[in-house]
Amino acid sequence: MSELPDGVERRPFDRDERLATRGEPVYGEPTESGWRAWDARRSKLGAMLETGMDVGLSGGERVLYLGAASGTTVSHVADFAGPTYAVEFAARPARDLLDAAASRPRLFPLLKDARKPETYAHVVEPVDVVVQDVATRGQAAVANANAMFLEEDGRLLAAIKARSEDVTAAPREVFDRALATLEERYEVLETARLEPFHEDHLGIVATPR
Repeated sequence: MSELPDGVERRPFDRDERLATRGEPVYGEPTESGWRAWDARRSKLGAMLETGMDVGLSGGERVLYLGAASGTTVSHVADFAGPTYAVEFAARPARDLLDAAASRPRLFPLLKDARKPETYAHVVEPVDVVVQDVATRGQAAVANANAMFLEEDGRLLAAIKARSEDVTAAPREVFDRALATLEERYEVLETARLEPFHEDHLGIVATPR
């Protein structure tokens, strides 16, 4: 099992040991003594940690999070990371994201389209980590487009959802295509399926070429 970042611990909740970060609750997750449970079944990054992937996070990193939605995962990231830029295109979940950011001074919501990084390039500084969590066609292409923000020794942490790419193709075929696209801009360090937490998802750790 890979080492957890500073600010992330395994804590007992309801007799089960679960990942947890310190912060205000966001999505009804259990809390205890200032810690909030990180539900890996609602978080692809949480599932990557639970499955033991070496995500390279130590705490305090500058993060660009693509596909922040209502803030479920990115709020946990902002609990232990440095400046965290959260890109979300849909207005409704972005309102919840703003609520999650209210108690997190390091979390910066951006109502932008992750497929158009030029629209937020004037706001986002170079980052140590890009998290790709956009569940749409062209997930790997979105990660490639945002490679411009990543430091040379940075990490891409991507979760590819097969059914968002092609509901008719076998997941393995979808993953192979996504990896081929990512390899245009990244060196892939590790991959792992995210079952039992997320069906037909592939977790990917990569670094810029």
